[in-house]
Amino acid sequence: MANQKGGVGKTTTVVSLGGIFAQRETKTLMIDMDPHGSMTSYFGHNPDTIEKSLYQLFEKKAKRELEMPDELVLATRFDNLYLLPASTALATLDRQLGAMDGMGLVITRTLKAMEHQFDNVMIDCPPQLGVLMVNALAACQHLIIPVQTEFLALKGLERMLRTLKMIAVSQKKQLDYTILATMFDRRTRASLNTLRVLRETYEKFMWKSVIPIDTQFREASRAGIPLPIRSPRDRGALAYELFLQDMLAKSTIDGFSCAVA
Repeated sequence: MANQKGGVGKTTTVVSLGGIFAQRETKTLMIDMDPHGSMTSYFGHNPDTIEKSLYQLFEKKAKRELEMPDELVLATRFDNLYLLPASTALATLDRQLGAMDGMGLVITRTLKAMEHQFDNVMIDCPPQLGVLMVNALAACQHLIIPVQTEFLALKGLERMLRTLKMIAVSQKKQLDYTILATMFDRRTRASLNTLRVLRETYEKFMWKSVIPIDTQFREASRAGIPLPIRSPRDRGALAYELFLQDMLAKSTIDGFSCAVA
């Protein structure tokens, strides 16, 4: 899940889809690659003080030490749902390690080593282009771009799509993506107009429906429980259920694992 703008629903999307997968009894890993650590905090860990996190994975790679991702993966209190947490130290990676050879494929190699342990992997990306986002985009099979239905979010989408073109040239790999309209409020002209622009401009890549604005997402976050687990009949949870059904149906046609993003 990536967008070069914060606050568009990336973490909410990962957590919500993770909750649905967990209820379906499919073993799912969520990777928090954002130094802010919102998803890490969601599941009760402090990114400022956590001792073992994704940062150690990059640190070991830089020191050419054996990678041990299993030690860094945390079980959540929900069956089948696991977390590779972030720490705020991730914010220093570009300065410390970004220029080193091989740092763009750390996550790809890690997931390859863990491919038999999980049915699904989802990555919550930072909003900045750097070694973390490059890693995520190199590793993923399908990108989901959450876009808040307000005009400022369109600029983040434009930057994200420029980044995809740049990476496609450098890696000789065209990445499939789906644009997911989030925080839609049909009562406001801004949401209606933004959704119209999205559909007119990116119709081929847009999901057919929207994720509605819903205060229950905030309540679920406060409780540390994915909304589809806490309130599965809530409208926000049902919207993510429909989105996942559509992505899984598409995966059988296009041949990608849509849970990896």
